[in-house]
Amino acid sequence: MSLNKITPCLWFNGQAEEAANFYTSIFKNSKVTKIQRYTEAGKEAHGQEPGSVLVTAFELNGQPFVALNGGPQFKFNEAISFQIDCANQEEVDYYWEHLGKDADGSKQQCGWLGDKFGVVWQVVPTALKEMLGDSDVERVKRVTVAMMAMKKLNIAELRKAYEG
Repeated sequence: MSLNKITPCLWFNGQAEEAANFYTSIFKNSKVTKIQRYTEAGKEAHGQEPGSVLVTAFELNGQPFVALNGGPQFKFNEAISFQIDCANQEEVDYYWEHLGKDADGSKQQCGWLGDKFGVVWQVVPTALKEMLGDSDVERVKRVTVAMMAMKKLNIAELRKAYEG
């Protein structure tokens, strides 16, 4: 019987191994777990050179991912993103800086960040989730207005808005 897991598969154009190495260098407790290569079999369909990387399997904090070198047909966009829960401003700053490295103009409002491969991340402090979950409508409104004005989320500024 197989384990019931969902593994995100990210489609790259020849950058699967590079992307997996990039992500595992940023997230603690992460590793590349397997590299599979194209073979001569199916070359007429896939068009890739035998020996080139087909799939790089990796884990980020224990979450499995697959990076597939599938070609240029599909691109990443904001319709799918990965949310990083950050315990404090130091973590927000760390992920924002490292994932945003070499990513031209991809920093977006409300903590959204596209990396150099086009994969979209949401760098979110857990404190924000707590503030937005408050039953006080006015507090939530103030925090939402503050958040909408930010790209990288600033916990101190969000807290200031929350407290009024």
